[in-house]
Amino acid sequence: MDVLSDAVTAMRTGEPHSGRVRRPAPFGMRNPPVAGAGFHIVLQGSCWLFPPDGAPIALGVGDVAFLPHGAAHGLADSLSTPLVDAAASLAEIPPGQDDDGVPADQHPDGSAAATVMLCGAYLLDRSRAHPLLGDLPEVIHLPARVGHHPELRAAVDLLGGELEQPRPGGDAMLPALLDVLLLHILRAWFDEQPAHGVATGWAAALRDPAVAAGLRAIHSDPGRPWTVGELASQAGLSRAAFARRFAALVGQPPQAYLTWWRMTLAARLLRDGDAPLATVARKVGYTSEFAFAHAFKREHGSAPGGFRRSARQT
Repeated sequence: MDVLSDAVTAMRTGEPHSGRVRRPAPFGMRNPPVAGAGFHIVLQGSCWLFPPDGAPIALGVGDVAFLPHGAAHGLADSLSTPLVDAAASLAEIPPGQDDDGVPADQHPDGSAAATVMLCGAYLLDRSRAHPLLGDLPEVIHLPARVGHHPELRAAVDLLGGELEQPRPGGDAMLPALLDVLLLHILRAWFDEQPAHGVATGWAAALRDPAVAAGLRAIHSDPGRPWTVGELASQAGLSRAAFARRFAALVGQPPQAYLTWWRMTLAARLLRDGDAPLATVARKVGYTSEFAFAHAFKREHGSAPGGFRRSARQT
């Protein structure tokens, strides 16, 4: 197991959705905030993205704009086009059609003047946001550059082809491709962070061999009764040196992060499965169901049984 995969899995609350969006010029729309993360990928033409803060971002063919916190933002064909509230939900766009309701392969002549994008959203639980994702900026812009991130480009091509020409198996293919796309976007962003000059935070933590080794140990076997000394041995450092480095980069001591991750994993097991509480407790490292319930209530504000019932009702 690895931290990036676990961070995404822990927050997911439903299947992602996407659509192929065609916008003839002029266009300008104001997108409200969403309870998740969203992306825009330009397939044809160009546009401007207006982030919640900062200068507008020019997007060209192949550019990826990812909004990990679901922030409100605008999209327009030019800097001077006024923005109006977006009207359509991507979830309502049938496969194989653009958001104007016309089959993707039947647009009239002159459609080359339009901007065509792949747009989508991931449903995420903000109440248990992994700090790795919390470290991300409001907008991640990955410009298309020859030779850069070929795996991301391949994922975009596969997703675009699946949306443009639906085929048997698409219902299973689309969610899988969207998950692959998300992971490649996050990989690409972390890869582009400078190796020097990032003193703290998760970009630095994942690049640091010792801290990354400790994190891999926790995520590969969260139920093991890890001590700081055992984690330090995985990292090849003394106990004190590992504890200092881990806390400096991750933002909390090793044992605090271990407890936080165990309780996050427990919440997912309770929400998504029917395992008895004693089984869930053992999976996250507690031999006593009472001790597990006490720790869970301290972290989540409710007992495990009450949490499970509440989660099933929403």
